[in-house]
Amino acid sequence: MKKKLIVMGVFAAFGFTKMNAQINFGEKAIGAVQKGVTGFTFSNADAAALSKAAVDKMDAEHEIAPATDGYAIRLNRVFGKHTAGEGYTLNYKVYKLKEVNAFATADGSVRVYSGLMDIMDDNELLAVIGHEIGHVANNDSRDAIKAAYKKEALMDAAASQSTTVASVTDSQLGKIGSSIIDSKFSRKQEADADLFSYNFLKKNGYNVNAEESAFRILAKMSEGTEASFIDKMMSSHPDSKQRADDAKSRAEKDGVYKAYVQQKIVNTVPAKATTTKKTTTKKATTKKK
Repeated sequence: MKKKLIVMGVFAAFGFTKMNAQINFGEKAIGAVQKGVTGFTFSNADAAALSKAAVDKMDAEHEIAPATDGYAIRLNRVFGKHTAGEGYTLNYKVYKLKEVNAFATADGSVRVYSGLMDIMDDNELLAVIGHEIGHVANNDSRDAIKAAYKKEALMDAAASQSTTVASVTDSQLGKIGSSIIDSKFSRKQEADADLFSYNFLKKNGYNVNAEESAFRILAKMSEGTEASFIDKMMSSHPDSKQRADDAKSRAEKDGVYKAYVQQKIVNTVPAKATTTKKTTTKKATTKKK
């Protein structure tokens, strides 16, 4: 299947994938999410509830790395201490997929694809995750799902002059899911998320030059033999090369720029340390007579 570059709403404005993931809500109702959701006063809680329903469905449809898997162990080691920030709480999992992708949603769900972890080291991975967290912290994810909700779920309500939707049908939920996936962030939102990522690395003592390196990797993928399967960036999105240049400029301004050298990437279960018993031999002593 033809590979594409994804520029999605709450889902990964930062990745390459073989196919666009689809949220299939099916015929089953999503319960409380479907009732009492206000359209024009769409709150953070509303966005989180709707996002969680979508992510729960995606989790059920993807292979998730168990806690004992090398990918999960690595992500926990790298990212486990960064699950709470100012105004947000995060949960994270690894999708065992070769696509190069990561996303974060309004409910704080962070999903990282194993394909991304195969090509980026710890610092570069944190730069990507930091970018996605930026969309959550800056309420871009909330605004994207709100826009999708208003576009699809409020069609009937608008016609009846109502500002509140009593229920959301499965069909409407399906359309909201598609709208979320197809939505895109503005240049300013992307730039702000990139800046958030840089500051995230800086604040936590990581190498800020890894952000430039991460974008260089994505830019490289869009060249040469890879170019045939990548759709051009939407006009509202800066390309990876430009974003890499911007990251470099930030580091230069801080006086800390140095070309980044990628570290070793290890996604395997750490080998158990083996202990060797020391054998001691007592020297025979003879008493002097």
